[in-house]
Amino acid sequence: MVRTQRDWSETAKRVLKSELKKRGVTYRDLAERLTQAGSPDTERNISNKISRGGFSAAFFFEVLGAIGAKTITIHLEDD
Repeated sequence: MVRTQRDWSETAKRVLKSELKKRGVTYRDLAERLTQAGSPDTERNISNKISRGGFSAAFFFEVLGAIGAKTITIHLEDD
């Protein structure tokens, strides 16, 4: 199956939401952590970015760093 840009955005969104949930981190918590790390962002802006799935790889890794994710497992769906 050929994956579209939209498919990859959905996968990225799913992975971030899953990692946040595993660690019990809310968007508000994440906004505070990103601000402390020098990348200020609002809860609403974070929610919008993640809901759309249209965020950069840099943001993806910033979030993982802010929540203390040293390793993650990504399951790509085979259709």
